[in-house]
Amino acid sequence: MKVIACYKVVPYEQSISVAADGSLNFDKAELIVGQYDLNAIEAGAQLVEKNGGELTALTVGTAEVENSKLRKSVLSRGPANCVTVNDPALANADCAATSAALAEAVRKIGAYDLILCGEGSSDLYAQQVGVQLGERLGVPSINGVISIEVGDGCVTVQRSADGEVETLTVSLPAVLAVASGINTTRVPSMRDILAAGKKPVSTWSGADVAVPADKRTETLSVLAPQKTARACKLFTGDDGETLAAFAAAVSAELK
Repeated sequence: MKVIACYKVVPYEQSISVAADGSLNFDKAELIVGQYDLNAIEAGAQLVEKNGGELTALTVGTAEVENSKLRKSVLSRGPANCVTVNDPALANADCAATSAALAEAVRKIGAYDLILCGEGSSDLYAQQVGVQLGERLGVPSINGVISIEVGDGCVTVQRSADGEVETLTVSLPAVLAVASGINTTRVPSMRDILAAGKKPVSTWSGADVAVPADKRTETLSVLAPQKTARACKLFTGDDGETLAAFAAAVSAELK
């Protein structure tokens, strides 16, 4: 079984600074692998361990995808190899550009059975890349996946949607966007980390993969929400007068 797990390198939110005007400064932001993507990598690793085959990690972006520490972190979690697509045109790529680049990279990789994505990226969380990737490749795509069972030429999944759980069976190949609750991501051992440094990595650029030159959306600004002082009124006691005062206060705030 050939499985591809897609991941994204994102800034760690706790290391992003906020300027006085509300703008975000990423200059000193630490880079990490998106948490939701770690769930996709873990799901792929578990499928390969159970059913046999090979897991490939795939990411697209600019120079950050070549971060050796992050690549080793990914490869220590189960993938047999890693493919990175590094091109300046992918700077601040939106979902359309990201899914287009991933689709071209998948075509270059060749035959596959299953592509796994996180439910959304840790920075934008648009939850669109997985479904757009399936559409571009012309294969079934399902999001919100909380369990996966591989059959003969098909995959049966449980999907969480609006408080309900659906059981769906689709033919392979397919694209699945897994929910964060599908698994608990593993903590690599020192042996896994050392072995990761010896695994093969393929580095491609726009000359190797057709990277879209334009984006469908333009980000004009990103501002942190303004901090608002919270009013606090404390009512103590369970007598009728206290309860009446509490009700009056709530009613006044709702008007």
